[in-house]
Amino acid sequence: MRRKEGEDMSRIQLPAIDGSTFDSESLSGKPFMLSFFRFASCPFCNLRVHHLVQRYAELGDDFNMVAIFDSPLDNLVRHTDKHKAPFPILADESNKYYREYGIEHSVAGMLKGMFFRMPTLIKSMFMGNVPLVFKGSLITMPADFLIDKKGVIQTAYYGKDEGDHLSFEEVKVFFN
Repeated sequence: MRRKEGEDMSRIQLPAIDGSTFDSESLSGKPFMLSFFRFASCPFCNLRVHHLVQRYAELGDDFNMVAIFDSPLDNLVRHTDKHKAPFPILADESNKYYREYGIEHSVAGMLKGMFFRMPTLIKSMFMGNVPLVFKGSLITMPADFLIDKKGVIQTAYYGKDEGDHLSFEEVKVFFN
């Protein structure tokens, strides 16, 4: 079931690509963006992480982020460690939190993204994000949540296709 604005977020504990175990309690009292991505080698997902890393400073001193992927940890490290992200990237191989947050699956959303976002897909693949290994679901749709200092969901955004995320400008407004 989809999560809604005004609901308390669920506590999250997952392995991170840096070898630690992330606990969302570490962000208690801080606003943050919680993003659910697809599988680790997803070109759209890796391009989004790349853009967030590049523009991280624009989001202000209060910006915190947590990225969760539908992937085993070893595969996630192989595909995302190159980003050198200043935020935790987590593996939810069992999809525990994908189910808790009502993250959706859609064949139509996958096909829509491939067709209508073809230039973005090609750009990401030219950057080296070629999906040769699929460990995770191909039909998982992305989702972004903006969480306030009290742990309450202020924005719940469910992607309509595989490359659809909350706009950077909306994220920027929330943190500035």
